Amino acid sequence: MPQHPRRLLRGTALLCALALGAAACGSGDDTADRKQVSRAAIDAALKKGGTVTVWAWEPTLKQVAADFEKQHPGVDVKLVNSGTNVDAYTALQNAIAAKKGVPDVAQIEYYALGQYALTKGVTDLKAFGADKLAKSYSPGPWNAVQANGGIYGLPMDSGPMALFYNKKVFDKHDIEVPTTWDGYLDAARKLHKADPKTYITSDSGDAGQTTSLLWQAGARPYEVDGTDVGIDFGDAGAKKYTDTWQQLIDEKLVATSITPWSDDWYKALGDGTIATLPSGAWMPANFATGVEEAAGDWRAAPLPQWREGEKASAENGGSSLALPELGRNKELAYAFVEYANSGDGVRTRIENGAFPATTKDLNAKKFQETAFPYFGGQKANKIFAESAARVRDDWQYLPFQVYANSVFNDTVGKAYVSGTSLAQGLKAWQDASVKYGKEQGFTLR
Repeated sequence: MPQHPRRLLRGTALLCALALGAAACGSGDDTADRKQVSRAAIDAALKKGGTVTVWAWEPTLKQVAADFEKQHPGVDVKLVNSGTNVDAYTALQNAIAAKKGVPDVAQIEYYALGQYALTKGVTDLKAFGADKLAKSYSPGPWNAVQANGGIYGLPMDSGPMALFYNKKVFDKHDIEVPTTWDGYLDAARKLHKADPKTYITSDSGDAGQTTSLLWQAGARPYEVDGTDVGIDFGDAGAKKYTDTWQQLIDEKLVATSITPWSDDWYKALGDGTIATLPSGAWMPANFATGVEEAAGDWRAAPLPQWREGEKASAENGGSSLALPELGRNKELAYAFVEYANSGDGVRTRIENGAFPATTKDLNAKKFQETAFPYFGGQKANKIFAESAARVRDDWQYLPFQVYANSVFNDTVGKAYVSGTSLAQGLKAWQDASVKYGKEQGFTLR
């Protein structure tokens, strides 16, 4: 559940992980040939006990670790916050390169997991029977932890998208909540005409939001088969997105000068300057803690559709727990990951504010009937659970997505501050990503 801006990793911090000759960064073991680990072996490891070092920034894991230790007195879970994603990935890669101090478990976001899987920096969990959990998870997160026939993490949470909107502002101007993106554009025009200081949303250029909306629109810019990578932002889905979003920018209907997660952004959400926010289901906690003055004003609604009658959604954010290949105590480490992400730990995390990736919990009556005081008592989890079920599961990230996201503002971001169009910006992002991929030894098309 992100409660901070998604900071992006720049430069060469992950070059060791990305270079195709980087097998030396890992153990060199062929995880595809790893022998199956029996349940008896996992149970024996739990009985024997030992230390499991977990690098993660997710706050709900603290209680999960304590409960796991209580169930297994011989186990010591050493939970280490090595920083949020940018810091954590740098620290993890440094440890892998040095072959020293590598954790047994690491939190890795879905968009970043592929590069670790490709270079065998993390363990294929099929050997532990993880493939049997396929039906336990919603489609987006489960698809995200798979690569090249392997399973490289268990989904910890998910971010099915919804449209958060300020009901007070919409009611004041007698505007209906849009169900399509064309309707969203119309609502933006009406809002701005009624009050020039009100914007339908803020958008100063964000790689995560852009890729999520492209995902929902049916764009599939990335095709990845091992080291063979295709990048193309010119399909019909991308055109749907750029046609609509370009009008929002050109007509100055979005606040392009307000940066997400900044003090100005929180203030604008609180005073009605920003009227909607398309985001992941983890967002309610951020409203409750960061926009307290607007409690009762906001609600959640299904994400607008690109075509009337369509029922499509996308993920925005989310993380897995993976086992670094150089980590120790793998049976014990997997037991913890399984407990945290598919066992009793899931409910503990939900109770502490996390949004689950497990279908059993998403469909539970208690979960869906939970009232959100911040949203005026709305049972918003019903909307989020429906969104999770509608996520198209054929999306792929680049095996160097962390780098690609880091140059987003240098390419697509120019459309928000200059005469560059979004279509031109996406083409520039494509070209920059292709150039970098070739430099790292990938086959690009």
